[in-house]
Amino acid sequence: HWVHRFAVFTACATLGLIFVGGLVTSTGSGLAVPDWPLSFGQVFPPMVGGVLYEHGHRLVAAFVGVLTVTLAVLLANWEPRAWVRRLGWGALAAVLIQGSLGGLTVLLRLPTSVSVTHACLAQVFFCLTVAIAVCTSPRWLDSQQVSVETSAPSLRMLTRVTVGLIFVQLILGALMRHTGAGLAIPDFPLSHGRVIPPFDSQGVVIHFLHRAGALVVAIAISWTVARVLSTFRSVGQLRRPALALFALLMLQLTLGALTIWTQRAITPMTAHVAVGAAVLATSVILALRTTRLIGSATRQAQTQTLISERVTA
Repeated sequence: HWVHRFAVFTACATLGLIFVGGLVTSTGSGLAVPDWPLSFGQVFPPMVGGVLYEHGHRLVAAFVGVLTVTLAVLLANWEPRAWVRRLGWGALAAVLIQGSLGGLTVLLRLPTSVSVTHACLAQVFFCLTVAIAVCTSPRWLDSQQVSVETSAPSLRMLTRVTVGLIFVQLILGALMRHTGAGLAIPDFPLSHGRVIPPFDSQGVVIHFLHRAGALVVAIAISWTVARVLSTFRSVGQLRRPALALFALLMLQLTLGALTIWTQRAITPMTAHVAVGAAVLATSVILALRTTRLIGSATRQAQTQTLISERVTA
């Protein structure tokens, strides 16, 4: 169980890293340290002004990198399931690429494409660490299929689509942050006093797509949570992450509104980034557990047909 606990610690540290990375952008400190991998040619420069956020981000990233290397090695030596070991190596590859992208954002002076890719890969890496933590837990190892679902769309499909929609929404959020479109629409819940604003600039288009995406994600999460509570309320491993997902959604929508109402104050803006990551991770947990606990009627029918064919033959 200690490998699982270490995986949980790594996932929590990664969420902390995402929060610190959000602080770098929120405070405009992305180029406070102009060189890389050293900072002003030093390992520990004076931690003043924006250097505190930028170099602090590098230190936390290095710590998470060490944790990830350790986790991959632990899984390689102690984990019998090949696919979980591959998750560990995938997380290690992701953190190495992420570190390189972080360096490129500095050396290339914050190009939008690299900065957005850096932000999105952070979410992928976080989800990998969360998946490892889920799949190494004793509860996962001891759990068995509890039901076969016949409803359409299935909860399996709903959870997977929800994960995809949330990730697309986070891409739009990263694009909005790194193109400076955070206040392209300065009012909320209306947009320039209208339901649909005039699309007279790129910033307005990106910002409005992010708002529209929030509505789509809210509908998807609400539908998924409603399905869990109506059909699988007695299954605690599904009910708990479903309720947490809905609570995080409400918090995230509130933080999004506060970001506009406070003219992008640092605290709500940075919390919005971190809670967005938590929403994605919780949806991944729900999707993984659904796959583990809820059988597919289609797959079961295919299996039965195959068995019948073999018996007939």
